[in-house]
Amino acid sequence: MSSLSYSRVQRSFLRYQHVFVFLAPIAFVVGVFFAAPTPAGVGTNYWLEFWWLFPAFLLGATIVNTVGISGSALFVPFLIFLFPLAAAPLEPATIVKVGLISEAFGLSSSSIAFIQYGLVDRRLALSIVGGAVPFVVGGALLSFIVPEPVFHGLLGIALLAASYLLFKADLDHEHESDADADAESDATDAASVEDPDGAAVDGGQPDLPNDADKLGPAGVDTDDEGTVTRVDREGDDYRYTRGGYVRRFVNYSIGGTFQGLAGFGAGELGIISMLGTKVPVRVAIGTNHIVVALTAILASLVHVFGGDLVGGHTLSLASTPWNMVVFTVPATVTGGQIAPYVSSALSTSTIKAFVGGLFAIIAVALFLMAAGVA
Repeated sequence: MSSLSYSRVQRSFLRYQHVFVFLAPIAFVVGVFFAAPTPAGVGTNYWLEFWWLFPAFLLGATIVNTVGISGSALFVPFLIFLFPLAAAPLEPATIVKVGLISEAFGLSSSSIAFIQYGLVDRRLALSIVGGAVPFVVGGALLSFIVPEPVFHGLLGIALLAASYLLFKADLDHEHESDADADAESDATDAASVEDPDGAAVDGGQPDLPNDADKLGPAGVDTDDEGTVTRVDREGDDYRYTRGGYVRRFVNYSIGGTFQGLAGFGAGELGIISMLGTKVPVRVAIGTNHIVVALTAILASLVHVFGGDLVGGHTLSLASTPWNMVVFTVPATVTGGQIAPYVSSALSTSTIKAFVGGLFAIIAVALFLMAAGVA
């Protein structure tokens, strides 16, 4: 396929991404209904038993995708504490598996939305995923043999760390204030004089990149010194470098282990590491969606097929609660598409404070469970 044809296909896909995104869970549900290994003699009651998970996971997916963290950070505690109130308690490995499968679809949905807006650094994302792979696989395999009290304790530590990191992080979606933007624009208009060839003779920036195969005035360019200039679909520009690989590797290796073990961790530590290496907030959130989505998909595969690889209990494909995921997957996909609209209507700091506080409360409850008190 020629580069021109590929660009045309990519542009068409992003333009109609809502159609493709919503076809994916429909295909998943149909495939599960007709092909998934289910208990013998199941009927309508089996498939509709957990319909109430749809609104719960829709709300959770919308919240986590708004602030760019792992969906399982809410899904797993929900399945531990609230799910047993309406149904039977689940095994830890089953909880993580349901959370990861749901998260993989939800984050993939929201990732495509961020790609559409030109806020994903794919080179940065792929380098991070490549370094995190062994840690994600190792953490997922550990989940099969870690005792339940230890699992709850580790989950509490991860949530407490996530709460601290969320309160510490500045997740404001705006990369600069309107006043700063206006002042910069006025200064540029007053000081900048371009020559007939379009180059800025005062040392300012030349024309911003605008790729023909992207939607809107979007594009990306990397100069000889490694400075990346990125323009999103709305015309906002961001400048940064891809330096700081070692710092990000350390954070994502720890986060990747928890991602495989408990279903989250890569997103929370990942946001902090990107902001710490001067990646702009919106680019960090968009890129982090890709990283967490890919690691969640990898961890999901290990959880579904990896039970026979370790000396612990076996979690086969047949043991997957398919009557749960047929509702959680469509819910998380929908939440991933709603999140960008919510983030523009609500203060991200408000949502961040709510989620961080909730994490801290859940962490305390998990510590009590690990100690045998609760």
